[in-house]
Amino acid sequence: MELAEKLVEAHRTILEQLSKVIVGQKDVIDQLLISLFSRGHCVIVGVPGLAKTLLVSSLAEILDLDFKRIQFTPDLMPSDITGTEIIQEEKVSRERGYKFLPGPVFANIVLADEINRTPPKTQAALLQSMQEYKVTVGGQNHPLPLPFFVLATQNPIEQEGTYPLPEAQLDRFFFQINIGYPTFEDEREIVHQSTSGKKADLKKVLNAEEIITLQDIVRRVPAADHVVDYAVRLAASTRPQQPGAQDFVKSWIAWGAGPRASQALVLGGKAKAVLEGRKSVSVEDIRALAAPVLRHRLVPSFHAEAEGVGIEAIVEKVVASVPA
Repeated sequence: MELAEKLVEAHRTILEQLSKVIVGQKDVIDQLLISLFSRGHCVIVGVPGLAKTLLVSSLAEILDLDFKRIQFTPDLMPSDITGTEIIQEEKVSRERGYKFLPGPVFANIVLADEINRTPPKTQAALLQSMQEYKVTVGGQNHPLPLPFFVLATQNPIEQEGTYPLPEAQLDRFFFQINIGYPTFEDEREIVHQSTSGKKADLKKVLNAEEIITLQDIVRRVPAADHVVDYAVRLAASTRPQQPGAQDFVKSWIAWGAGPRASQALVLGGKAKAVLEGRKSVSVEDIRALAAPVLRHRLVPSFHAEAEGVGIEAIVEKVVASVPA
């Protein structure tokens, strides 16, 4: 079986295994997998009780990856995430030296739970890890295990005592995935499963080495010039300072998406195409990923907030306004 076919088969099996513990949420799971195989990171927005932690920990178990969860609180320090150096004495020579103790960020999948509850100093401790796949402590670089995947959660209904992520850090997240309430049928099935006392037996589908290989495969998927042009035009159309910007963009958007949005659209489109068994990315793949790529990269203006125009409506109008 060639690698691309293996990824399609793995996608099907992962969905099958996750269905044992997660009811519904197919779009959310697909976006998580697209981000993972694109070497991206995700911020997940949803109210409590929607199985965000269960989803991420189950995915780590199925992919046979090391998983760590960090509960972000106002008193969390950067060293609580990255690790710290301690003084240690050698038993034989009795000489003292520094030894690095790795923090919970040294894992394949890191769940940063309620990341907006900790001050910016601690939030920024994740920046180097997400971008450079290493941690610097005491002037020494410590590489992180690969693959490395950060999932940060935020509660959208509670803003008191929180520290909103700055735009520079939000831009480093590949997707923002919004999780909504389940349907009546799904919630009924959730209640049946969670109160039955049965424990799901999850089968391991891939491992770290295979995932790294498949991530390389995704980057080699061809994207035609007109597809790349469309992704760049879509991202550029969100910038009110751009020459020729449309009136609703100038009115509703204070700051538009940067080049990372164009990159995420194309790379995410490649992963989506491969997961669905296609060998090239299409314009429809780009359009399908516009919402998770753009919703956290646009800063609404005062006029948009005053008129009650939400970010989802702005993204939808942007996509509709850019011809394919």
